[in-house]
Amino acid sequence: MIQDVAVIGGSTSGLLTASLLAQQGLNVSVFEASKELASPTRTLIVTHQLSNLIKPLNNSTVLNEIQRFELFANGRVAQISLRKPDLVIERSKLLNYLADNARQNGVKIRTSHRLLDVKPYGHHLTFKVAPNDSAAVKKASAQIIIGADGAFSRVARVCGWPRLKTVPLIQAVVKLPQDMPSDTTRVWFLPDDTPYFYWLIPHSPSEGVLGLIAVDMRRGRQSLERFIKRKGLTPSFFQSAPVPIYDRWFPIHRQIGRGDVYLVGDAAGHVKPTTVGGVVTGLRGALSVVDQILGKRNQQNMNILRRELYLHRLIRKVLNGFSQDDYVALFDQLKPSTVKTLGAYSRDESIKLIFHLCLRRPKLLSIGLQKLLGNIAA
Repeated sequence: MIQDVAVIGGSTSGLLTASLLAQQGLNVSVFEASKELASPTRTLIVTHQLSNLIKPLNNSTVLNEIQRFELFANGRVAQISLRKPDLVIERSKLLNYLADNARQNGVKIRTSHRLLDVKPYGHHLTFKVAPNDSAAVKKASAQIIIGADGAFSRVARVCGWPRLKTVPLIQAVVKLPQDMPSDTTRVWFLPDDTPYFYWLIPHSPSEGVLGLIAVDMRRGRQSLERFIKRKGLTPSFFQSAPVPIYDRWFPIHRQIGRGDVYLVGDAAGHVKPTTVGGVVTGLRGALSVVDQILGKRNQQNMNILRRELYLHRLIRKVLNGFSQDDYVALFDQLKPSTVKTLGAYSRDESIKLIFHLCLRRPKLLSIGLQKLLGNIAA
């Protein structure tokens, strides 16, 4: 079994990469360890940038549109109206849509196949996969292998990349409070519970997901359950997943013998460290890998991604030092012009956002620099 490209992992970034390469006439196969591409269920929120990367974006993947954010910090409340709505999507629906597109472009998708090893062989790479329901080991070869197999990427491990640091994302499906519009996301900053934040994202007129990014799974689950109880809500079920934390930029391409190996998505650590969102950044990384494989010298997608991740890491370093009083001081700087700027640019346009914020409210830059320098000194 020989193909030009073998994509290991049926993730969003892996499926988009496979589909785009197949469109260009390459022989592409996807190998996914799970029995189904679309499990488990998980609700995600992404910016409108997703529709710029997946064209066309099937409306059936979008559960809801978010028009505004309500932010809370120790009694302070701020409301940010978005110029373009955020999209609430169901991960499984998006994966099924991308898989259908990939198949239409000629991609072969094999589920229940886990990767065992990768070795150089002549002008190709040989790799071994084992069907989950069989003890038989299959050997295949490809000129290019793409690791799209998540935070604990087997491709990265067998090809010599370092293991990524991860944090647990934990959320519960709850009924929305009676006073909460279904087009609004609520965010609470409680640094004693999490250096990130709590969120409540509606995915229907009556339900949403309430969650947080935790330092560890046990403490995070306890904090979430306490918060749910304080808000008078009842969880119907919980969702969780390990998410990689972007710490530094590293090359996502390695040559093994005469073959090429790439990483995309969570396997490459392309996850925003501010919000731990990786759908849009992962797809941007996929586009840049497609450009490299097709021999395009234009590195615009990779350069944009690298700058965005660097700035998000810098913001995260600042926020890691924030106390509750610091968030209150930050909220006090949210004048009408500042709020308008926050609504005009998405979380995937951080460079433009920071630039315009600093023009309108230089005090915000001062607060950020003070906290960053304090963290470095500590």
